[in-house]
Amino acid sequence: MVEKPKRRLVKKILISGALFLLLAACKSSTTKFPALNAEDFCKTIDGKKTDLFTLKNTKGMQVSITNYGARVVSILAADKDGIYGDVVSGFNTLDEYITCPEPFHGPIVGRVCNRIKSGKFKLDGKEYCLSVNNGVNHLHGGTKGFHHQVWDVKKITPSSVELHYLSKDGEMGYPGNLSVDVRYELTDKNEFLIEYKAFTDKKTVVNLTWHPFFNLAGEGITINDHILMINADRYTPVDETLIPLGQNVTVENTPFDFSTPKAIGRDLWQQKDNTQLKHGAGYDHNWVLNRPSHSSLALAARLIEPRSGRVMEIYTQEPGLQFYGGNFFDGKTIGKNGLPQIYRGALALETQRFPDAPNQKDFPSIVLAEGDLYETRSIYKFSVLEQ
Repeated sequence: MVEKPKRRLVKKILISGALFLLLAACKSSTTKFPALNAEDFCKTIDGKKTDLFTLKNTKGMQVSITNYGARVVSILAADKDGIYGDVVSGFNTLDEYITCPEPFHGPIVGRVCNRIKSGKFKLDGKEYCLSVNNGVNHLHGGTKGFHHQVWDVKKITPSSVELHYLSKDGEMGYPGNLSVDVRYELTDKNEFLIEYKAFTDKKTVVNLTWHPFFNLAGEGITINDHILMINADRYTPVDETLIPLGQNVTVENTPFDFSTPKAIGRDLWQQKDNTQLKHGAGYDHNWVLNRPSHSSLALAARLIEPRSGRVMEIYTQEPGLQFYGGNFFDGKTIGKNGLPQIYRGALALETQRFPDAPNQKDFPSIVLAEGDLYETRSIYKFSVLEQ
């Protein structure tokens, strides 16, 4: 049921001996969304406490985050009529996130996002065996990757939160103690900024991303009518288990050409004949982004929902973008609005380095050496179509 939010009592939390006030009320009379109850996100998991934190800007936009998985549970963005709605698929309680068969609703995933073939890779001649959780392969950090960990809260302001996680040597099979910091910030430009930093005491591999499921029209509606542009001339073909074949090929004259904006569902009719669409049951591939330089923020994608007029642009320092079209949602799981998470009812656009990079000699390396700093940022910017 959709209702106007009510004022809630400000909840006090203790972090590093100081009290921070978390404000979760929205004053706009044009806001429509299911109100999240912070108490439904308060638990103790593995001896660590979880909570819900709400970031706000002066425009009325809000982002709600739990430190369980450093997970974004809600993004309230305005449509062309000024009505705010939740554009991230998810749930109203932490218990639902914990028990959902799809564990990647909104978290930070790592130590290595995407897939690693057979859950194995070699580093300096030594083979490491990882948790296998996606058929024969390792996916998004394994069975208890970063998405199932309680992160420490370092700092909170009304518009930002900084979270920390120490991934210990041997966790999910990875070498080295990896210290990870993620900072979320909501700006007055309606930009949602994610900054990642990590360092290790032993050579390891790192590839972090944020993994939300978006539907700019809200839950219970297909995303096939969304208009998508991906700023890429090449993509990464995969085998039947979605492991890269080792080369990046042109998108020209294929269903993978989103260099000119098009409806997501426009070319899916080719799935019965196109080998790559068959392997992914639709779109579940890496796009090689066109970038002016290796370090600058560059436009990766633009997503438009024509009916609501909502627009989301993604800027990143990363070389790749994984587009997943919600091919495995089956309608059995119920989301925030009491609506089923239907087949192709949400999509993921994940900034990243390339899948299976440790086993692909021609892909950019994701090795992080002792003393080096892993550092990257991405921005998800929200706006509306000009009328």
